Amino acid sequence: MHPEIRQDRPGMCPECGMNLVPAKEKKGAMDHAGHDKHAGHSTALFLRKFWVSLILTVPVVLYADVVEKIFKWSPPAFSGSDFLPLVLGSIVFFYGGWVFLAGAGREIRGRLPGMMTLIGIAVSAAYFWSVYAVFAGAEALFWELTTLITIMLLGHWLEMRAVSGAQGALRELSKLLPDTAEVIRNGQPTTVQLSELREGDVVLVRPGAKIPADGRIADGESDVNESMVTGESKPVAKKEGDAVIAGTINGDGVLKISVSNIGEKTFLAGVMRLVAEAQASKSRLQILSDRAALYLTVVAVSGGLVTLVAWLAAGAEVGFAVARLVAVLVIACPHALGLAVPLVASISTTKAAHNGFLVKQRLALEAARSVDTVLFDKTGTLTRGEFGVVSYSSDEALALAASVDAHSEHPIARGIVAEAKKQGLGLREAKNFKRIPGVGAEAEVDGKRVFVGHRGKSDIQVELDGAAVGTLAVADTIRVEAAEALQELKGMGMRLAMITGDSEEVAQQVSKELGIDEYFARVLPHQKSEKVKELQSRGLRVAMVGDGINDAPALTQADLGIAIGAGTNVAIESAGIILVRNDPRDIAKIVRLSKMTYAKMIQNLFWATGYNVVALPLAAGALSAWGIILEPALAAVFMSASTVIVAANALLLKRAPLV
Repeated sequence: MHPEIRQDRPGMCPECGMNLVPAKEKKGAMDHAGHDKHAGHSTALFLRKFWVSLILTVPVVLYADVVEKIFKWSPPAFSGSDFLPLVLGSIVFFYGGWVFLAGAGREIRGRLPGMMTLIGIAVSAAYFWSVYAVFAGAEALFWELTTLITIMLLGHWLEMRAVSGAQGALRELSKLLPDTAEVIRNGQPTTVQLSELREGDVVLVRPGAKIPADGRIADGESDVNESMVTGESKPVAKKEGDAVIAGTINGDGVLKISVSNIGEKTFLAGVMRLVAEAQASKSRLQILSDRAALYLTVVAVSGGLVTLVAWLAAGAEVGFAVARLVAVLVIACPHALGLAVPLVASISTTKAAHNGFLVKQRLALEAARSVDTVLFDKTGTLTRGEFGVVSYSSDEALALAASVDAHSEHPIARGIVAEAKKQGLGLREAKNFKRIPGVGAEAEVDGKRVFVGHRGKSDIQVELDGAAVGTLAVADTIRVEAAEALQELKGMGMRLAMITGDSEEVAQQVSKELGIDEYFARVLPHQKSEKVKELQSRGLRVAMVGDGINDAPALTQADLGIAIGAGTNVAIESAGIILVRNDPRDIAKIVRLSKMTYAKMIQNLFWATGYNVVALPLAAGALSAWGIILEPALAAVFMSASTVIVAANALLLKRAPLV
């Protein structure tokens, strides 16, 4: 309905929620996407058309024969009063109904008949029959026509309001950025438009102000509220050197930020791009509903014509038969069916972004509801990747090991050095350091050869000139939030598995501590996808959780790939969903959102199709022998109400908690 809504990629109309379609190239214009169902009118214009049509409809209804019969009242007669319904009805038809006629024209030209085609045929049939009836002395349908158009305008306005509310969360993302920024130039802050910012600029962010661009803190410290971008509820402490995100809100401190990303390169722009792309992709349910909407259009036109012919063959008056045709076409409009799935999907992808995880592929979120096994990469996901010494045989063994490992950058070596410093042990000078890949390291300390590493055992051996001095036991630190996440997933009936390149002993220890059902140890990065296939071969539906880089093949192979530890990097191609906060507890939220989204889609599809099953026979006059007839105006009420109900039901998802 809104060709003024244009963008350079597929998506959904922010006014009414329906799909954008490729727009025809205009002379001297670039290709854009325009809305396929409406005719370039805002909600305000629909409301204005409604009021004008309503004012003109009142006298048409007052001069209708049905009103005279029901209320035993005759309207004032004057010269030409017999033609008043024709004049006013024509104005309502061409002014109020033009949006539907123009929309029908576009659908027919595009060979994609749908809602507008049905409404256009319905109001045109009612109007042209009524014009003929005025001069032929037959019963006209002007009051049905005008009330139909008026109710349709009101219904579309209500629907657009409801859909606009449902789409509001994504628009709120675009409003997070400030309009201006304070750039420090020549030592003084200067206010500039956001579009004038350049990478490398240093901006001043005062307490309570929005951060205008991605960057790093050059000076100052503060707490930053990132909830609107990452879903993190608590303010995050930031100091010099820390990264900050555009659109987040500074706390009480004053910050100077060196700008690293602006405009389309910012994390916020990436989030909006991912949400738009996810909304543009179609789930299996949406493909099904789109196909059903097309079939419904064909059935409606065919059914309407059959209804018309059947009533005429039965000897009914032409006006009555045309009214049944109009009612069938109106009641069968597939608008509710067309909105049932994409609107819910739009809300769910935006809700995901607000809760700290980004949906890159719609099918990924759809797959999450049926996952029964979650396979975790150990390091960085379940553990911190920060090794610590849990026990050692003697201070001498620890001091010697730390003296050698002070020259190494290996995480285990750093953990040993940190423990020695923590215990107040002095480090001695080490010479001729040599790393032994996959084993450990050695160096000369006090003129003697010291070896630190594995000798086929799980503990680290410390040797002095080949003689054993002692042992150290190290372990990767388990994340507290990982234990909570796994416990929650267990409660949801999930099977838990872990994959690691570490030894059997380490894998067994971590699995036992976290209550993991199955683990794979000593697995090289390129072998991880084979383990995913092994689980899938047992009939399990697997979600793989990894860093999105080393685990890329496994993430791609899994039924659902979740990248964790990516932070603000939204360019990971292997994952369907990205956890911005590096928090495994968000995995349960993904599953819940997937199930809630699917439930809302099913509810909407049930309503959109069920209402047609019940209302179509009534519109066709199947129960007219018992005095039950669905007039065109009432059909319009039902059709509009069904669309509003679908939009309102989708809106409930926006407010549903994920915890």
